[in-house]
Amino acid sequence: MQLKNKTMFTKADIEKYFNAEKAGSWMFISIGIAAVIAAVIFFLFIKSNVLKGAAIPFLLIGLIMGIIGFTVYLRSDADRLRNVYAYDMNPSHLKDREMPRMEKVMKSFIVLRWIEIVLFLTGAALYIYFIRDVRHDFWRGFGVAFFALAADYFAEKRGHIYLNGLKSFVSK
Repeated sequence: MQLKNKTMFTKADIEKYFNAEKAGSWMFISIGIAAVIAAVIFFLFIKSNVLKGAAIPFLLIGLIMGIIGFTVYLRSDADRLRNVYAYDMNPSHLKDREMPRMEKVMKSFIVLRWIEIVLFLTGAALYIYFIRDVRHDFWRGFGVAFFALAADYFAEKRGHIYLNGLKSFVSK
């Protein structure tokens, strides 16, 4: 969905964005389920303190990703239909509702990126701090689990393209 200055924003671009958003939500759901399963296995069946430490962040991250993915999955079709309809029948909706919604979504990606950076650095610091201390394997595992963050990159990239298309459409 590359939109250049000379390319017109179309209903197909709206369809493509929301279909990609829905497909991306499956990635979040899948990663979330895998992380929760890994957390349960690490905590209940594995005797390693490193993996027991990793279980807690995996569980939290897995639940958050699963919930976000499921929420996006549930609303993507309605958003797609509403905005495709608005393209022809109510273009002011795209300007007054959809564009501000997407600008808010894009700002949330910035906040998420900083949270992920802080968690990543915290995880790296914990891992490095406890790297030689086997008595603190739990905290080393807790730290290394945060290295798994960074799934929002592709969603943010799609969002920028879609928002730029909306801006070009409403500026006509």
